[in-house]
Amino acid sequence: MDNKNAKKKKGGVSQFLSRFRGLFQAGAALLTNLHLPNFLKGGIYQGKGKAVCVPGLNCYSCPAASGACPIGSFQAVVGSSKFSFSYYITGFLILLGVLLGRFICGFLCPFGWFQELLHKIPTKKISTKKLKPLTCIKYAVLLFMVVLMPMLITNDVGMGDPFFCKYLCPQGVLEGAIPLAAVNSGIRAALGALFSWKLGILITVIVLSVLFYRPFCKWLCPLGAFYALLNKVSLFGMKVDKHKCVSCGKCAKACKMNVDVTKAPDHTECIRCGMCVRACPTKAVSFRYGFGNGNETDLSAEKTETAKQISDTEKE
Repeated sequence: MDNKNAKKKKGGVSQFLSRFRGLFQAGAALLTNLHLPNFLKGGIYQGKGKAVCVPGLNCYSCPAASGACPIGSFQAVVGSSKFSFSYYITGFLILLGVLLGRFICGFLCPFGWFQELLHKIPTKKISTKKLKPLTCIKYAVLLFMVVLMPMLITNDVGMGDPFFCKYLCPQGVLEGAIPLAAVNSGIRAALGALFSWKLGILITVIVLSVLFYRPFCKWLCPLGAFYALLNKVSLFGMKVDKHKCVSCGKCAKACKMNVDVTKAPDHTECIRCGMCVRACPTKAVSFRYGFGNGNETDLSAEKTETAKQISDTEKE
């Protein structure tokens, strides 16, 4: 009975997380951007919280940002003249990746949530199944734009540009440039060709997000790429009970990240959104936390329970 109760409890937690994920995303976005009055002031929060990185993609220049973006912070250190690599931020990201993996993408990333909200706009949707090769681009962005280019391409004093933040990231325009320019005439006057380029990227991402599910996350996000590399070893993952699974394919059909959880519970593209959990008619799919393979089931416990039931029946 204890084993049954434990399974029911785990199943209940999985259903709860998957059903109310939107609330978790909204809460995470709010906690990441606590200083909302700064939007009216046209200034950036400069408190002690900015010394700590947030888990998701959230621009440092956002007036309300309560912490620093890990990608931006990494590039700031790598591109400085004093350091060639950021061990602190890398260690922080590895810790988050091992603890949660791409659960951060599915539950805690403000820009991921923004794309999902856009995708809810009623219009024809386009599947990305035939575009799977494009998912490799984000690893190239991570390697070249985030790590190598700031380290190798430097000016006369040995400082490199934050290439991803400066030339590609749309979150900086959405959260930083646009809100600041809206209330600060000095910033508006300083906007130039680079802003126009980044605004074009943001508009493109917005349009694509309406048609495709999370296009930036799938194809371009270096933070998602980093967490994806640790998805297979992260403590938070997916689990499929092979004894309950009836191979109906509903979980794979429901997954908008094009993952078949029954074949690859710890797939690099899985953002732990829980859509497969809600779609499964037999509740065979659930979240798990701890060491182990997502395909494993506790056979010994099930055999013990079955033997006990047989024994009870014989006694009667």
